[in-house]
Amino acid sequence: MNDPLPSHTGAVVIGGGIMGCSTLYHLTKLGVREAILLERKQLTCGTTWHSAAQVRQLRSTNNLTQLIRYSTELYATLEQETGQSTGWVRTGSLSIATNAERLTHIRRQASLAKVFGVETHELSPAQAAELWPMMRSDDVVGAVYSPDDGRVNPSDLCAALIKGAKSHGARVFEDTPVTGFRIRDDRVCGVDTARGHVACEIVVNCAGLWGRQVAAMAGVSVPLFACEHFYLLTKPMQGIGRHLPTLSDHDGYLYIRDEVDGILAGCFEPHARALPLENLPRDFAFELLDEDWEHFEPMMVNAMHRIPALEHAEVKMLVNGPESFTPDGAFLLGEAPELAGFFVGCGMNSVGVASGGGAGRALAEWIVEGAPTSDLWSVDIRRFAPFHANERFLRARIPEALALHYAIAYPGREPHTARGLRKSALHDRLAEAGAQFGTRMGWERAAWFAEDGDALPAALKFGRPAWFDAEARESRAARERVALFDQSSFAKLLVDGRDAQSLLQRLCANDVDVMPGRIVYTAMLNERGGFESDLTVFRISRDRYLLVTGTAQAVRDRHWIETHLSPRERVCIVDVTGSLAVLSVMGPLSRRLLQELTSEDLGNGAFALFTSREIALATASVTAAPVVRGRARLGALRSGGDGGRCLRRTHGDRVRVRTAQRGHARPDLTAHREGLAGVGTRGHPRRHAARGRSRVRDQARQRRALHRARCVARAARPRPAPAPRSLQACRPAGLHPR
Repeated sequence: MNDPLPSHTGAVVIGGGIMGCSTLYHLTKLGVREAILLERKQLTCGTTWHSAAQVRQLRSTNNLTQLIRYSTELYATLEQETGQSTGWVRTGSLSIATNAERLTHIRRQASLAKVFGVETHELSPAQAAELWPMMRSDDVVGAVYSPDDGRVNPSDLCAALIKGAKSHGARVFEDTPVTGFRIRDDRVCGVDTARGHVACEIVVNCAGLWGRQVAAMAGVSVPLFACEHFYLLTKPMQGIGRHLPTLSDHDGYLYIRDEVDGILAGCFEPHARALPLENLPRDFAFELLDEDWEHFEPMMVNAMHRIPALEHAEVKMLVNGPESFTPDGAFLLGEAPELAGFFVGCGMNSVGVASGGGAGRALAEWIVEGAPTSDLWSVDIRRFAPFHANERFLRARIPEALALHYAIAYPGREPHTARGLRKSALHDRLAEAGAQFGTRMGWERAAWFAEDGDALPAALKFGRPAWFDAEARESRAARERVALFDQSSFAKLLVDGRDAQSLLQRLCANDVDVMPGRIVYTAMLNERGGFESDLTVFRISRDRYLLVTGTAQAVRDRHWIETHLSPRERVCIVDVTGSLAVLSVMGPLSRRLLQELTSEDLGNGAFALFTSREIALATASVTAAPVVRGRARLGALRSGGDGGRCLRRTHGDRVRVRTAQRGHARPDLTAHREGLAGVGTRGHPRRHAARGRSRVRDQARQRRALHRARCVARAARPRPAPAPRSLQACRPAGLHPR
C-alpha cells in the first residue's frame, strides 16, 4: 500500500469493485503487463461488499447472456487458477408467476433462454414447492427453473481476481483517490491522485457510485445515479435448507434465498428513492445507510406472504446500501465519445457481480482491440447523449429504472419520468391530433394517434395491443391515400471541410463522390465488413455533406467518424439534429398533395430519384428529396432501422399540409426507397416506375459486388501475431489513427 506510484503505465483502472478488479484481471490476461488499479479507500468498499451476489444468466440479448455465462465459468474455475476461493455455488434460480400475464412473461423468458443456450425447465406449482418447501404456493400458477444459475461471495471473488491480476504483473494502490486528469490533443494522457501523477495511455473508469463524478473531472458525461437498495437478513431459522435456488417472486417485487441458515429477502420496490452522493460521508467505505422500516414495510408484508415462516423469524438486520443505476436499466461500457482513451465500465444496475466477469473481459478486449469484439450496443455508453447526465433528469428517471427492474416486459412500455426533453416543431399540433408519444434519445415521438372512444392511457398487455386499431387506420391512410410523418428526431451530422469527401469515401461502402445535390444511401462498415451505421448522405457542396442517420445513432456515428480522422485531414463534424426538421410524405396521393402546394414540377423527368433541391412549398422554403424507390408513392426516410410513425389519418386526396420551421431550419421533405412515380407524372406511370426499378436494381447489384470485394480484400490482409508487452503493443493497426 505504501509503494510509490509508477511515473508511467499503460492502463489505469479506477475503482476496486467487481468491475475494476475484473477489468484489471482480463487486461493482464490479454498481455497488458503495465496496468495498475487505483482505489479511493479499500477494495470492494463501495457497493460490491454488500451485494447479494446472485448470478442469473438470462438477459435481453444473446451477447449479454453470454457475458454472464462466461462469468459463471470464470467464478467456478478461478480458485483452481489462483488458490483463492470465490464462494461460487451452483444453486439454480426459480421464477414464479402468480397471474396469467406474469406466466406469459416467464414462459417467454424460458423460450429465449433456450435460444441462447441456457438450460431452463417449466415447472408446475407443486414442483416449484418441492424446490422451496417453505414457500407459499397456493397462489402460484407456474414457474421456471434454471439449474445453472448460482451465487458467489463478492469480497472473495474480487480477492481472487486481484490475485490473478498481480500474478501477471498488475499493481494495486489503495487509499489513492483520483483528483484529476491530464489531457493532450483530445486524448487522456495521465491521472492525478492524492499521492502524485501517473502518465498513461488508457484510463478505465470503474468507480461505481462515484463514476459520474470521476468522469466529470475529465469532461466526460456518464449518466448514472445512486438509489437506496434494501434487503432483509434473518437469524437462523428452523427448517431452512442450504443452497436453495434463488427464488424470484417478481409480482411481489422480491428475490429470496437462504443465507447462513437464515433468509435473505431483497426487493426492487415500485417507489424507489434516489440518493445524491453529497448525502454520503466523504470517507464513506464499508458503510450502510440508515435502516428505514417504514419504507420497507410493504415489501416485508409481501415477503411474509411468500414465506409465512418469516412472520416468526428474528431479524438480524435490514441492509440499506447505495447502488448505481442508469436511465434505461442497462450498464455502461466502452470508450467515452468525448475523450479518446477514456473507457467506462460502471452503472451496473444491481447486476455487477453477475455481469462483472463477462463485462470485465468485454471491456478489456475493447481496450486492447480498439473495438468491441461482439455486439454490445445495448450497453454501449454512446447510446446516451451528454444531456442524459443532467442531475435533475437523473434524479427523476433513476428511481423509475429501479422500480421497473422486475416489471413485466410488455411491448410498448415507455418511461413516465423526465419526459419532454426534446420536441419537434410539430409536437403541439401532433398532441392536439391525439398523438400518444414515446421517447427516443430524449425526443418525444408520435407512436400512434388516439381517436374519440379510444381508452387512455392505453393498457399494456401481451397479444393484440390497445393501439392495434389506431395503427391499422394509419397504415391504411399511408397505403391508400397520403400521410405525413414527422421524423425530425432523425440524427443529422454536418461533415464539412476540404477532406470531407476522402473521409466519407474511406468509411462508407457506397460511392459518395457524387455531384452536389445528389443523395447516396449507404452503410458505414468496420474493418471486419460489419455494419457500424446505415445512413443517407446528402452532398450539399464540394466540401460539405449532411448525414441523416438513426435517432439513437447521433453520438455513436459522430464518434465513429471522428476516431477515423487522420491527423492531416481537415474536417469539421457538427451535430445539427435540433436545428433541422424532417418531414416525410408517403402514399399514392403524396405527389398530388405536394403538387398542390408548389409550382415546381415534381415529375420523374424533372425531379430525379436520389437528388435534392430547394423548392417553395406553400409559404415555406424547403429542401425536397425523393429518395425512395417504388411505384406511386413517397415513403418515410429510414436509417438504422429506426422508422417513424404515421401522423394522422387522412380523408380522400385533398389535404392541406403546412411545413413547420424551427428558427432558421428548413424542414426536409424526404422519402426513402419509394420514388416519385405514378401520380401526376408525364408519360406512362408504370413505364417510368419500371425504368426506375431497373436502374436502382443495377446500382444495388454494383454496390453489393463492390462491398463483397472490399470484404474479401480486408479478410485477406495478414493480421500481426499478438506478442504484447504493453498496451500499445496490444492495439492492432488499422482504422484507429487516434
